[in-house]
Amino acid sequence: MTFNEFILINEIPIRLGFFVGVFVVMAVWELIAPRRVLTLPKERRWVNNLGLVLFNSLVLRLLFPVAAVGVAAFAQLNGWGLLNYYHLHWTLSILITLVAMDFIIYLQHVMVHAVPLLWRFHRVHHADLDYDLTTGTRFHTVEMILSMLIKFASILALGAPVVAVAVFEVILNALAMFNHANVKLPDGLDRVLRWFIVTPDMHRVHHSVENDETNSNFGFNLTCWDRLFGTYREQPRGGQTGFTLGIHNYRDVKQTNWITGMLMLPFKGRVSEYAINTRCWSDKDQTEGQHKPA
Repeated sequence: MTFNEFILINEIPIRLGFFVGVFVVMAVWELIAPRRVLTLPKERRWVNNLGLVLFNSLVLRLLFPVAAVGVAAFAQLNGWGLLNYYHLHWTLSILITLVAMDFIIYLQHVMVHAVPLLWRFHRVHHADLDYDLTTGTRFHTVEMILSMLIKFASILALGAPVVAVAVFEVILNALAMFNHANVKLPDGLDRVLRWFIVTPDMHRVHHSVENDETNSNFGFNLTCWDRLFGTYREQPRGGQTGFTLGIHNYRDVKQTNWITGMLMLPFKGRVSEYAINTRCWSDKDQTEGQHKPA
């Protein structure tokens, strides 16, 4: 059995094992030393957030049974994609894949904030009234399907190696839980890590109700994209424990933190209003515009 065959056969237990391991570590950390006081009962939020994760997983498995590593194997078998054409050293191919796919995730994230229809689905992620590791896993089913299609196209274009795709999937899931966790790193460690990977305090800013703070810190893994493209913001105006999470006009718990409400949320409100179009640049403008429809 080749290494690629081993990954293809064991893709689900590998990803599930890392998911559970990281989840347990971050959950214990949040329990021992929470960064912020939660406003809603954790048990109710977790049941609904993780219920949406389970529902999405079943839908994606039914629609895309081969998963991302299967697409990578198909591309390799047919010689499709840049990396299959140029035959670089495997370590360089893996590095290129990890960086390129992370950049695509960054661009996708900016896109779902910029396109009105896509923001309607993405706001399910932002409407969580609290912020912990389960926030990093809750996305609308339609957005998950779109993300999978973009990922498949990226893999085919790159000719990404099977092992690189498997590693990227594990890193993406692990860091999504890490940087959405309700925890605080030591200040010195946070400052150092921010030059490389997204930290909880860095990404938490992105979940502010204020438009200019929401439209910053789009990175999921690497921080270089926010710094290069001018979307980096160090801290929220209200401080890490003083700002409000969520979306201004979506504060009803049944709409934001129940699975049925989350699935119906994209179909509420007007399509002409969306986050990136109401971005405010000054404290005065932000105060005047903070109650515009999301």
